[in-house]
Amino acid sequence: MIPITCFGNAPVAVFGLGGSGLATALALAAGGARPIVWDDGEAGRKAAAEKGLDVRDLRAIDWSSLSALILSPGVPLTHPEPHWSVKLAAAHGVEVIGDVELFVRERRARAPGSPFIAITGTNGKSTTTALIAHLFAAAGRDVQLGGNIGTAILSLEPPSPQRVHVIECSSYQIDLAPSIDASAAILLNLTEDHLDRHGTMAHYAAVKARLVEGAETPIIGVDDSWCAAIADEIERRGGKPLRISVERRLNDGVYAVGERLFSAETGQAVEVASLAGIGSLRGAHNAQNACAALAAARAGGLSLEEIQAGMRSFPGLAHRMEQVGRLGSVLFVNDSKATNADAAAKALSSFPSLYWIAGGKPKTGGIEALAEYFPRIRKAYLIGDATEEFAATLEGRVPYVRAETIEKAVPLAAADAATSGLDEAVVLLSPACASFDQFRNFEERGKAFASAVLALPGIGKV
Repeated sequence: MIPITCFGNAPVAVFGLGGSGLATALALAAGGARPIVWDDGEAGRKAAAEKGLDVRDLRAIDWSSLSALILSPGVPLTHPEPHWSVKLAAAHGVEVIGDVELFVRERRARAPGSPFIAITGTNGKSTTTALIAHLFAAAGRDVQLGGNIGTAILSLEPPSPQRVHVIECSSYQIDLAPSIDASAAILLNLTEDHLDRHGTMAHYAAVKARLVEGAETPIIGVDDSWCAAIADEIERRGGKPLRISVERRLNDGVYAVGERLFSAETGQAVEVASLAGIGSLRGAHNAQNACAALAAARAGGLSLEEIQAGMRSFPGLAHRMEQVGRLGSVLFVNDSKATNADAAAKALSSFPSLYWIAGGKPKTGGIEALAEYFPRIRKAYLIGDATEEFAATLEGRVPYVRAETIEKAVPLAAADAATSGLDEAVVLLSPACASFDQFRNFEERGKAFASAVLALPGIGKV
């Protein structure tokens, strides 16, 4: 835990008592503040009461005495309209911040300048965050990994001069962290997302931009127009953005050409790393993640040798292009996190020839957008509610079978892949669908796939 000392013994309101909210309230109490906590749900209030926290309806307290409202990131700050607690704070002139801002303030008080790497972007931020943390850990550094990736930031160990904090930040968290000042910050990419919470794409981009605007080393992917404009604006203001790309060679920055990573200064490029043979970093999307991680690791003092060794030992994230087993020449890959066609496209583009398990609760638009990848698919194995819709799209274009469930699809795909004659045949679960027809979540679906794979006779781990 990171005790938060910046409020002394003052009363502070906390709204939202999920994992991060409860951790925030406990961190404030540990630092001497007097948190008054509330949640619209009974479960959150009960959990807080069991921890001995002061649980009171924030609509019935004296706001004039409060030093701040600490808002959980899942609670609307601006759109579609501010939450009632935010409106109360505004009416009484009380600042509204989140747990990342508390970390930032405690870092400045406790260990100013300590290594703090923050990562955001519409896609790829979890893999990039995990990869950066792995690079530092593999090099023997003291690393703390958390934020939006799963572990509440205030549950981590406190900042210290030699401890590296690697923190994934959602747009919601950035919106609640007005003074965030990472030593290195990464903005990977921007596409339309969370507009129900930000109103417009321009506002969403502006929120994301704050992370890199306040960083000592801003690292920005420039393969989309929004991020390219953010990098240009930082440079116009006198900053020095470090650009990354997987679509073109850069005069200055880090870029990928296939599996080769290059670092360029004033037009002079040097190959600095390779992703060849690293199964957990297949595909152009992972090349972008690797470019960003390399830039951040170098900014944090790691050598190229340490970075390359760390990349080679990176296991990847569960359910994201996760290699779960091998049977002879057949590789089994769990990409259950691909809950829409755009996410599945990244996996399909990463393999030249594959046996595709797809389906579930369908999303609007189906899989027609994946047509350019159909020539790569030797056969499809359709599961769940999307079976008939996907079958209609694939008819006459890709051979398919109605497998119904993952448990039936895996042995069918394994048998076909084993007789393919390919040097490496890939059985890929990348559903392009939500999981809620047959599973509680994509994690449960991915575990079902892994269990079915590991039950195959003769299977070996990768």
